Amino acid sequence: MQGQSKPKPRILTTLAELRVARRAMPGLVGVVPTMGFLHEGHASLMRRARTECATVVATNFVNPAQFGPREDFSRYPRDMDADTRLCEREGVDYVYAPSVDTVYPSGFATTVDVAGVSARWEGEYRPGHFHGVATVVAKLLIATGANRAYFGEKDFQQLQVVRRLAIDLDLPVEIVACPTVREADGLARSSRNVYLTDDDRRRALSISQALFAARDACKAGERRAAKLGESVRSLVTDAGLAIDYVAVVDRDTLEPIEVFDRAGRILIAARVGSTRLIDNIGLEC
Repeated sequence: MQGQSKPKPRILTTLAELRVARRAMPGLVGVVPTMGFLHEGHASLMRRARTECATVVATNFVNPAQFGPREDFSRYPRDMDADTRLCEREGVDYVYAPSVDTVYPSGFATTVDVAGVSARWEGEYRPGHFHGVATVVAKLLIATGANRAYFGEKDFQQLQVVRRLAIDLDLPVEIVACPTVREADGLARSSRNVYLTDDDRRRALSISQALFAARDACKAGERRAAKLGESVRSLVTDAGLAIDYVAVVDRDTLEPIEVFDRAGRILIAARVGSTRLIDNIGLEC
């Protein structure tokens, strides 16, 4: 009936609750793993899952294992009430929001290490990060019994790590990649955007602008990876950002390439003020 409100998602906080609920879930189960403080990027994943699956589960867990000792775990933004409203709006059936003790109980001693695609870039600048990501994603995919799991391309290296994880561990789940969602001015949606001052945000636009310019140069005939990478680096540095890396890589292996003779990706991590942002763009020149 038009105007009828959508049912609220059921909030599950324990593994026992999740297991009971999972047995009653009909059809294909689509899972959207998140760390909360949800935005339009997360909403787009939920909408995709809603169109493809009979049951949609969003997970909401700020994973301490993927934060380094000097990173922002303690101040990472959280708003469970707002997150629940967004999940309700997008037709999510269940929200699994476990505590840290539920995910990592006393005596927990197992870590998942995905070699190869995790070694460079974020893996180098955030030691241990992908151990934490791979471990929690494996646990969540197993616990939810996901048939499909939805990840954004904005965290492209994470997406490739999760794909490798699912293949290597024989997990019966399809990893579904969804396009990066951007603000109208091009800034990639991120929960960390809340940290940006007005000036920070203005300067942060140089990241997407540089990526778009590189994509256009590639389409116009520039095939030299070094040239494309340097153009990104120059534009972002000129805006006053501190760059951790600009990487021009093979789309699948994430290894550096010299010439675009295959599908590739440009990855970037940079700091504006106290906020570290990542972004990327696909190149099929």
